[in-house]
Amino acid sequence: MGLETISILEQLSRDKGIDKDVLIDALKAAVEVAARKRYPAATELQSEFNESTGEVEIYLEKTVVKKVANPDEEISLKEATAFSEDVQVGDQVLVQQIMENYGRIAAQLAKQVIVQKVREAEIELVYNEYKEKKGEIINGIVHRMEHGDLVVDLGNAEGVLPRREQVFRESFNRGERIRAYVLDVRRTPKHALVILSRTHIGLVKRLFEMEVPEISEGMVEIMGVVREPNGRTKISVRTNDRDIDAVGACVGMRGMRVQSIVQELRGEKIDIVEHSEDPETYIKNALSPAKVSRIILNRDEKQMTIIVAEDQMSLAIGKKGQNVRLAAKLVKWKVDIKGAAEALGDGEHQSAFMPSSSSSNIDFLEEIKNAKGLGEKVMTILFNDNLVTYEEALSRGVKGMVQLAGIGPKKAEALVELAENIKERVKAEILETAVREAEAREAKEANDDTAEEEKKAVDEPKESTSSDEIEIDEPEDDDEEILIQNLSGVSQELLDLLETNGFETLAELSVTPLDELIAIDGIEEDSGKDILEKVKQQLGNAGNV
Repeated sequence: MGLETISILEQLSRDKGIDKDVLIDALKAAVEVAARKRYPAATELQSEFNESTGEVEIYLEKTVVKKVANPDEEISLKEATAFSEDVQVGDQVLVQQIMENYGRIAAQLAKQVIVQKVREAEIELVYNEYKEKKGEIINGIVHRMEHGDLVVDLGNAEGVLPRREQVFRESFNRGERIRAYVLDVRRTPKHALVILSRTHIGLVKRLFEMEVPEISEGMVEIMGVVREPNGRTKISVRTNDRDIDAVGACVGMRGMRVQSIVQELRGEKIDIVEHSEDPETYIKNALSPAKVSRIILNRDEKQMTIIVAEDQMSLAIGKKGQNVRLAAKLVKWKVDIKGAAEALGDGEHQSAFMPSSSSSNIDFLEEIKNAKGLGEKVMTILFNDNLVTYEEALSRGVKGMVQLAGIGPKKAEALVELAENIKERVKAEILETAVREAEAREAKEANDDTAEEEKKAVDEPKESTSSDEIEIDEPEDDDEEILIQNLSGVSQELLDLLETNGFETLAELSVTPLDELIAIDGIEEDSGKDILEKVKQQLGNAGNV
């Protein structure tokens, strides 16, 4: 060893990427092993690396004696004074040993120690590097196949794609480039092992983050991913920016962004759906492209029954139940799908097909049949899709109506306009009925009062009454003049919310269906029922005054 050693250490540090101090420690450990082989009886042995000479210096602890019997363990007092003038017999001193000849066995041991230390340093280096990449996507080259596991060359490390993390029917050739998700990083005595995956949902997430700038920049958020590898993936996204279409951003111009991901996943189908806090809206989006006719919710058990038209059943269920299974996982509800005929035959769900506007004599489908520009053909389309009430037409809006086969933008606008007109007519009918009932009650009460007064007049003598003793009752405002803010028994927060959503009078509120009321963000079903009950009571009391 000498200056050449320093040169070798520096080169090794550059080639292996290992710190020079780590290599020096390995060299010192190796020389110590050789020294202990040479001095087996030594109790204390130390090594030091001399930077100027490139030598590893070995020091043995020896006992100071008057007469040396064992040179390997003892030193004379005369020799010891060369190290320290204050040394006395019985003291322990460190004495440098000149090791010119290590011996073949000792040299072999030293070599093994150096190799082992360097390997350990390499393993630690690779482990620390890839530990930081856990949960990321890395590129590699397929090297070989071992017992069904795919071994991947990552450059400075070896990755393993276990059989359980491989996609069924997905194959790679030796030398082919591969992209995989870093599932885990483990230390082994021989190397640092990087565990890869092609089935993990994290692979899909990272691919979308790489392909869609809006996701990587935080403008679009991935809310959920469910996947059946080599089959279908459903991913839900949302954004708080009104100027950004979350689904459109993920699809990209002409579908280029999502197609790039599909190619990477070797043809796996990907459904991108818009996330919603409303479970009904969410499941409709998740079951796309199937069209949902009715949804019956059991919120307590987080279970929903989906009713679809007969021609939509296979689409909603998907191949081997894949579509509905993934949709249920995405919304995290139990989902049961039934056809219209099955639901109608089930007494439990017959009410789902009853129109909420049954209190009105207006037939929405009949109105469509007789409407100019619509007619029987359009009526048949809506009937086949189980869209039979004006409330459903208003709920879908123009955007939802054009999704029906055979319904263009103009017809959709005409249908929504017709539904709006019917809504106003229904309100007018209900209001007229309420007014008539109130007038009838007032007339009956007036007749009863008159009869009572006439009876009193017969039984009692007449008394003169001066004009200043007569009390004239001021007429109360008509029902339609009672403002929302005058509704009793309802919190100010709810009153403000109703007013913000366009309600001005109690009469308007009295003809509003419960479904429409609870559709307002901030009004739950119980609150909606309570509001309508309070309105009914107050209008009834007003009519009795």
